[in-house]
Amino acid sequence: MVYAGDGSSTFGTNFTLNYKGGSSDILQFTGMNWFQFPSMNWGTIRTAYHHTNYTSLVNWNVTSLFQSSISVPSNVPLQSITLPVTTDSTSRMHIFALSITPSIVPPAVSGPALSVQSAQFSTRWETVGSQSAQAVAVTLVNLLPASYANVVNATVNEQYTIEVSGDGVETVTPGVFYRLVPSDQVITDVLVANNGGTGNATVTIKNAAGDVAGTSEGWPIVPLRSSWTADASVLSTHETPTWWRQAKFGIFTHWGVYSVPAYGPPSSYAEWYDWYLHNPNNSDSPTWVHHKEVYGPDVVYDDFIANFTATLFNASAWLDLFTNAGAKYFVQVTKHHDGYALFDTQNTSHRSSVYLNPYHDFLKELMDTAKSDYPDLHRGTYFSMPEWFNPYYAKYGFGEWPGGLAHNAYNWSEIEPYTGLLNVSDFLEDIQYPQMLSLALDYDTEIMWCDIGGPNMTIDFAAQFYNHAWENGYQVTMNDRCGNVPDFSTPEYAVFGSIQTRSWETNEGMDPFSYGINNQTTPDEYKNGTTIIQTLVDVVSKNGNYLLDVGPTAEGVIIPAMADNLLDAGRWLSYAGDCVYDTQYWYQAQQSPDGTFRFLTTPTTFCIVAFTKPTGANLTVDAGPGVVLPVLEGDTVRLLGPGGNGTALKWSVDDNGVMSIELNEDEVDAVDYAWAFQVEYAYASSAPSANAHLASLPISMLNSYTTLPQTVSVGYSETLGYSGAPQTAYPTSSTL
Repeated sequence: MVYAGDGSSTFGTNFTLNYKGGSSDILQFTGMNWFQFPSMNWGTIRTAYHHTNYTSLVNWNVTSLFQSSISVPSNVPLQSITLPVTTDSTSRMHIFALSITPSIVPPAVSGPALSVQSAQFSTRWETVGSQSAQAVAVTLVNLLPASYANVVNATVNEQYTIEVSGDGVETVTPGVFYRLVPSDQVITDVLVANNGGTGNATVTIKNAAGDVAGTSEGWPIVPLRSSWTADASVLSTHETPTWWRQAKFGIFTHWGVYSVPAYGPPSSYAEWYDWYLHNPNNSDSPTWVHHKEVYGPDVVYDDFIANFTATLFNASAWLDLFTNAGAKYFVQVTKHHDGYALFDTQNTSHRSSVYLNPYHDFLKELMDTAKSDYPDLHRGTYFSMPEWFNPYYAKYGFGEWPGGLAHNAYNWSEIEPYTGLLNVSDFLEDIQYPQMLSLALDYDTEIMWCDIGGPNMTIDFAAQFYNHAWENGYQVTMNDRCGNVPDFSTPEYAVFGSIQTRSWETNEGMDPFSYGINNQTTPDEYKNGTTIIQTLVDVVSKNGNYLLDVGPTAEGVIIPAMADNLLDAGRWLSYAGDCVYDTQYWYQAQQSPDGTFRFLTTPTTFCIVAFTKPTGANLTVDAGPGVVLPVLEGDTVRLLGPGGNGTALKWSVDDNGVMSIELNEDEVDAVDYAWAFQVEYAYASSAPSANAHLASLPISMLNSYTTLPQTVSVGYSETLGYSGAPQTAYPTSSTL
């Protein structure tokens, strides 16, 4: 489906699937809108800017259309799809194209019917020996209809390998998968040596015996890019690295001058203290009232710089906490909207902790310590693109980032100082761009996590960022708030309601409403182990990452109410992390219809994570009508717990696909927050099985069949027809 929303930054809606016999099902869908102020979305199809005049009166957002692929249960013939009815102008959905790939029942084949849906030569790579092997993401689908009664014969249940070859292209490390039930898909990386490859590649599937089970031809070869130019069409091909996709969990840190007052009224960001102090500058602002009562009208925001002491800052203590919390990367705020930076801003500005109190390059210490002592913890930097009251930003100002020096909050005729300001000519060229470049070239950040967007020179920055990383042998990524060519989107204090095939990362504070520390928040209000773990698992089940923020004190301490709860989450991840890290979403469903379970996959396992503590002797797992769990006789089911992988549990699946697991109550009682049941696949590792007959079903035929032009009249026509499709060889199993 090619679509766009029209309203808030994200939207949710429902499709109704109507089956033969009168039954129906709700298909939940969450999507992105065609724009998000100020220009933070990046769709599959994207226009240029509407306007180039950056003022608060002109809409200069871009237009984005998005693509999504959704699994439809197919054990019962689908007759029609009822599209969402949207009467609310804030939640409209536009559908520009809709195609359906039906399940098929090849009459001469009793086993799985594999189809190569895509083979994408990516910008990701891994070091294999002395070379950088390019990752080719191959997506395979089992096109047979879901039916648990026939699941054994219709399922891949042995080691299958995927190879990619072509002119100048050979496989270095094949992709591997072991289980693929009807109506399911698997995405596998094949690592190839691409020595100037040209033309089209061939995907070859082999079974456990090494026999060719099928081939698929015609996939365009794209070289592994080793040089980036300041061209949006080039930079937009960049992707999140494999390490980022596997990491799943990161720690955000908001720390700066705003940590001194550490105040925010209910449901607000404490790090916005400077803005709320001035807007509005009267008793309608709780921050204005608080400041007057606590500090008096003669104290201005920059006076807090003297109290930003950082006397207890310890880079190793922070990184120890992040590591023990189970995080695989961190993102440090280097400069927020108040313009005060925690790194050496050199000749761009001296509004920095290096040139002002406490005269310390905190970012350098944090990054250097991470490099030397925590090499497996990836390093990221947050950077605010605009500055609220920088006079040089007035030329580009918009909305809540107007630029221009602040008027005194209690005497509007006076202008407040902007401490550390240097004489420059242009904000973008002399402040924003060189500071971003310094984070990339001098501090070797691996994640450029911008905020707000707006006017920028990100095209020029991204080219240098990516080239520097390539030359130094590591891979980097950039979010959607730099204003151009992002790798991933960043919903804030929000979680998508359904699987997103594009990389995304939700971010929120340990505090229910703030990123910077807020002394108004009580210890019991911070996210506890249950909230952290269940949010993480929920996000990961939808193909996302979770960036969870802590706000240290002005002295540099992460208070126990935050640290202890992070450590609680880390203990769970220490024994159940195999159901989080390096997992993939399950294509058929991310959760059970009642929301009780989340589902995740790896090549050799399937994870069922329960959010409610199981009680009684049995646990019932229902993934929904027509959804086949990838669980077969011989598989081993264990509850992951603090004592290690638990005992093998007895289980069964009935004719409707509902799974029942016999519980070990002692093991259940030993687990907190969420209960991860890991299914380990039993498969034939060496000898050919019933799946070997796939050699008689060329995958290339299935692939060409599923990519022919499609015409669908949903809910009206009796059959779904393909012009030129071999209907007699591949009849559809359902009607529309």
